[in-house]
Amino acid sequence: MSQNALSRELALRIALAARALPNTDTKQLLAVLSDCVDAPMTESKIATISLTDFQVADGGVFAQVDSQVLQQALNILSNTAPDKILPSAQAYQDGDLPNSVRIACASDDAIHVNGHFGNCAWFMVYQVNADEARLIDIRTAEIPGGLVVDDKNVFRAEQLQDCKVVYVASVGGPAAAKIVRLGIHPMRLEAIASLADVIAQLQTVMAGSPPPWLAKAMGIEASERFKFEQEAVG
Repeated sequence: MSQNALSRELALRIALAARALPNTDTKQLLAVLSDCVDAPMTESKIATISLTDFQVADGGVFAQVDSQVLQQALNILSNTAPDKILPSAQAYQDGDLPNSVRIACASDDAIHVNGHFGNCAWFMVYQVNADEARLIDIRTAEIPGGLVVDDKNVFRAEQLQDCKVVYVASVGGPAAAKIVRLGIHPMRLEAIASLADVIAQLQTVMAGSPPPWLAKAMGIEASERFKFEQEAVG
């Protein structure tokens, strides 16, 4: 079964649960889950999987894994792990937030910008202006099972083409160049920071004198952008 057949919410949970298991990727976890429940795979079916069934599925792939680790993964899959529940995305229509920009944040826990561009669990996508920030989407960095891509970094960047900025804990030079070529501004943090802090810092810049590229992304007229440049020089 490909991830395209799954609900977005379930696909996100599976990707995060795979990260909680040793030496396991999304494809491997999908094989185990497929052995536990009948197709089509749904959230309600996943929630019925017992720890014992999980341990013996697919020839006992997880038979030697600590039961507490397996239970944690099951909790993530059923969205019952208190520290792993994903926030809900909010509705957004163009124009809802005037002078806003769309950003993506690479995260492994949906709380911090702590992910590498190439293998983070999520891209948390926000629409942000100087006064408000709205989480509008959560996107997985995983490549859907069965899909062959020529360049994984280009594939991931293409999933963010509607964003102007992507915040990451780390990114390689070649990958950063590919991101830039797609019109996205990569921002590597010097230290791990919470999503809330990163957004607050961006809003402070937006409320003050944003650099020309950011002012342009905010939809500020050229004459006003020139004013910002003059203020920066002054």
